[in-house]
Amino acid sequence: MQEESRVSSDEGRTAADPLSQDAIRERVTRLAFDGDPKRFEEFVRVLEEATPSGVEVILRGSAVTGHKWMSDEPFDADGPGTSDLDVTFVGGSMITLFREFHIPEIHSVPLSEAHPFASPALGALRKRLCAMTHRAVNLQATTSLVQFVRDMVMDQPYLVLLKKPDDAAEEERPTNASRAD
Repeated sequence: MQEESRVSSDEGRTAADPLSQDAIRERVTRLAFDGDPKRFEEFVRVLEEATPSGVEVILRGSAVTGHKWMSDEPFDADGPGTSDLDVTFVGGSMITLFREFHIPEIHSVPLSEAHPFASPALGALRKRLCAMTHRAVNLQATTSLVQFVRDMVMDQPYLVLLKKPDDAAEEERPTNASRAD
């Protein structure tokens, strides 16, 4: 399937476009959260509570595309809850919470069944997310450079779950009250 294309910007996309963020969000909600937007929103809220400033959280994989990467089988082809969710923390200091890497200190392995000790600091969060979704949830961290390459060069689709602005950058921005006229 050649459905995979950049989704970092919805410029020129409509909700009917299968690669728009709205369409992907609807697909993820339908496939991974039994069509219940409140369950999806709760998932995002839990991630938001656990995510420091300066980090973007995205979802990749078969929940986003609707099919498995290697086999092209549909999401949950082996029954309800059999496909996992692949959450990636982009930027900020999240990479420092990992101790196993694909690329040292740049791109972690996912905290998953295959790598249960990749990030002890995120173990409780993963356990909570798995219980909420009744499926495996894999947590990974990467730098914005790796995400850029995956998006622009490899055309890997993803859903932006949340963006937490950097507190330091927010403090540096002048407010209307502090501007000199």
